Amino acid sequence: MAPNWLNKIDPMKCPQCGHLEHRVLETRLHREEEIRRRRECMSCKLRFSTVETILVHYPQVIKKDARREPFSREKLRRGIQIACKKRPVSVAQIEAIVNRIARGVQASPDKELSAHRIGQAVVEELKALDDVAYVRFASVYRSFRDVNEFLQTLEAEKPPRAEA
Repeated sequence: MAPNWLNKIDPMKCPQCGHLEHRVLETRLHREEEIRRRRECMSCKLRFSTVETILVHYPQVIKKDARREPFSREKLRRGIQIACKKRPVSVAQIEAIVNRIARGVQASPDKELSAHRIGQAVVEELKALDDVAYVRFASVYRSFRDVNEFLQTLEAEKPPRAEA
């Protein structure tokens, strides 16, 4: 016999007639964490779409001030988008970075990760992608005390020039 809580799950109903039977016409992977399905009601023949989201449990992020908050793909994406604003970086490239970092966070055996560790991963990704986006993100992420500290960091990380 099914557990009591299982009986409380409301099966999907047709949005027009409320009928419970429908068939799936098409299934597509939308982004990395969503599945979109095109369905048709067996009673009224209405076609409608549903989105299934995979529930992923990420570790907590430990902030600089020792606060803890859940990892947020959206917050990560927003920070990268701000760094890449008005740069020749596509949405697909940003999504790829977000996906790589989120997979790394999810794969971590730790229940908590420092914001510093995640920020360092973003810095490495942006350094390989776009110099200006890298500098923008690093200037906020590393919270330099003054311009000289910022310039010293840039000089230390600048690749050596090829002599011609």
